[in-house]
Amino acid sequence: MKMTLPKWYDLHMHLRQDALIAPIVRSQIDMGCCGVLAMPNTKPPVAKVFRNDPLDSWCIEGYVDLVKKAGGEVFHDIIVPLYLTKDTTPAMIEAGAKAGVLRACKYYPPHGTTGADFGYPFMNFFDNGVFAAMQDHGVVLCIHGEEHHMRAEDYFAAGTNAEDFFYRERMPKLITKFPRLKVACEHVTTSTAVAFVQGAGMNVAASITPQHLLYTVGHLLQGLKYHLYCLPLLKFEEDRAALRAAVIDPANTKFYAGTDSAPHTTKATDCGCAAGCFTGGIAPQLYAMAFEEAGVDLETKAGQKVFEAFLCHNGPAFYRLEAAKETFTLEKASQPVEMLETSEGVITPLPLGLGQDSLSWRIS
Repeated sequence: MKMTLPKWYDLHMHLRQDALIAPIVRSQIDMGCCGVLAMPNTKPPVAKVFRNDPLDSWCIEGYVDLVKKAGGEVFHDIIVPLYLTKDTTPAMIEAGAKAGVLRACKYYPPHGTTGADFGYPFMNFFDNGVFAAMQDHGVVLCIHGEEHHMRAEDYFAAGTNAEDFFYRERMPKLITKFPRLKVACEHVTTSTAVAFVQGAGMNVAASITPQHLLYTVGHLLQGLKYHLYCLPLLKFEEDRAALRAAVIDPANTKFYAGTDSAPHTTKATDCGCAAGCFTGGIAPQLYAMAFEEAGVDLETKAGQKVFEAFLCHNGPAFYRLEAAKETFTLEKASQPVEMLETSEGVITPLPLGLGQDSLSWRIS
């Protein structure tokens, strides 16, 4: 059985920097991507728009050029969000948007994930004019939706967690104060976040990763499979069920593919574990497996239509990107999973890190 699909946009992923960019770009192309939204948490961060902006950081213009030189010139589009920091100003937003360079900004909870050292408290942007400027100029707010500086007892508890709190307490205030702001709720993991997105207007949408559709926190903890460690953390069965129900709904237009694929040459470190799962080269296959586990029959036209909407159409529609005319094919057949060799070291794809050396779908 085969599915021929339009090439798709991975609307949340990490390209990293230096010698890693080229092999990661290649892994995206190999799985049918026609474009990417590349996260700005490099070192230094992509925290200014133009080369001549007076900040000691990378700029969107320069980072896009790096990606293109590393093979990304074949992409239809490359979106690099501006990393929101204490130095971000409404004037930066206005100038970047008017020049057509700035299309999205990224909020990171301070110290809340890999490369989030430059994050700035969420509520500060309510008052400093940055969110207002984004709303006025049509710039998308990409949100890592977790509360920062929580007590460990509350960060991941039986009744709440960092994401649950953020979507109950912070996000309602955001859309009340900025009702026209386009908001991408990235890599949602909880039933609370799903319900929030479903109840908000069409200016609010959400990406979902393959790992959060496939696994729960139990899979991470049973044997301490650290290759499943990502942020936000995997959650419980009821949360996975809510994510699955959202993406397989035939009426779904709000939830879309964003892998959060994050390459690490060293996953386990002396002081902990690097956050992020690498799914470059194999994400459509993993998404297809997740849809099947959720009860979708991908041999039917109806099942294929639901899958195609999630993978290929909903995200580009939200970001107003041109739909791809080229196609790629997914085939129901075994595909081996292999390590990614780079000059910086070896990167372990998620399935191999879990002891799984083949997938039930392949790109042909």
